Amino acid sequence: MARTRPVQDGCGIAHASELLGQRWALLVVRELLLGPKRFTDLRTGIPDISPNVLGQRLRELEESGIVRRRKLAPPAAVQVYELTDWGRELEPAVLALGRWASKSPAFPRDAGMGSDSLLLALKSSFDPAKADSVEATYELWLGEAPFRVRVADGRFEAERGEASDPDATIRADPNAIAEIVFRGNRLRKAVEAGDVRIDGSRRAATALFRSLT
Repeated sequence: MARTRPVQDGCGIAHASELLGQRWALLVVRELLLGPKRFTDLRTGIPDISPNVLGQRLRELEESGIVRRRKLAPPAAVQVYELTDWGRELEPAVLALGRWASKSPAFPRDAGMGSDSLLLALKSSFDPAKADSVEATYELWLGEAPFRVRVADGRFEAERGEASDPDATIRADPNAIAEIVFRGNRLRKAVEAGDVRIDGSRRAATALFRSLT
């Protein structure tokens, strides 16, 4: 649905508000930063949004050139939504906004997190200074969702999907990872309790968490 009364303001911030200021629009972008998703996957990532509103937000983001639809090749042959090249340029701004908002006195620090939102929060908290000597690939399973994570040259890169020959495979509920990175729980304690499972290099896994806390 096209906006009928655009704000006539030459400021880029004002135009950004026009593009992303509708409720849920920013969360749709968040859900697509790590790769394409089906409509049903977007509903899972944003459980409080209604199907009608999600459809409307997607149409608006498509019209704005931020999101596009694509049909996967057979045998999948399903329609997915993904960010355009221009839409992907939002990532630094979205991560910076998340870092800023997490300092709010009203931030719900004990609230649960979805798998994609946790991965982006990890990327936001990554400290290159603590990862100076880390060069490793990880397969991170958050519940049933696999992610490929690569730390090298002071960079943290993540995308949805399984990793090929990872140095370490880490399996945990998103909240268990959040407890370690954001709430002071120790990795060793979480492993001993069975909340986190590590296969492969324990040293590589420890280095990853050290760069995030």
